[in-house]
Amino acid sequence: MNTRITKATSQDKQIILALYQSQIGSECCPWDEEYPSMEEIEYDLSRESLFVMKNEDDAILAAISIDQDEEVEKLSCWTKALSPGGELSRLAVAKNLQNRGIARQMLQYGMEILKERGYKSVHFLVNKANQKAIRSYSHMNFSVVGECFLYEQPFFCYEKALS
Repeated sequence: MNTRITKATSQDKQIILALYQSQIGSECCPWDEEYPSMEEIEYDLSRESLFVMKNEDDAILAAISIDQDEEVEKLSCWTKALSPGGELSRLAVAKNLQNRGIARQMLQYGMEILKERGYKSVHFLVNKANQKAIRSYSHMNFSVVGECFLYEQPFFCYEKALS
């Protein structure tokens, strides 16, 4: 499969929203009809922080964003020496393409963008029940640096230096 990862455009909004909504109800997916919404997509687009993987037919296969969430940023678990850190969020892969390494490719791409933007580390939250994500991130040498309870959910806090 021939793919490329690129910055999302406003023409991609509805397809990205449909991709997000297709995840609702999946095992360990904490999303619902209200989140993520078009509001998050437009916020990410306004900051040039939403990226998509497309195939040779321009179909969107996956999405990831660089988030700016004050609640996450003020958690005390993030390593001060790795500041500033950037948060990757809202990673979604089309259901029929999951378990093929696409999530890892999206994370790698997001980390490259963070590095280009001057961040020293990457961090993100993973719902404690999401075993599939936890297994995936363990292969990428992320460290669990803490736990938190935000947005009515228990999370592990993952972090990694960008070198």
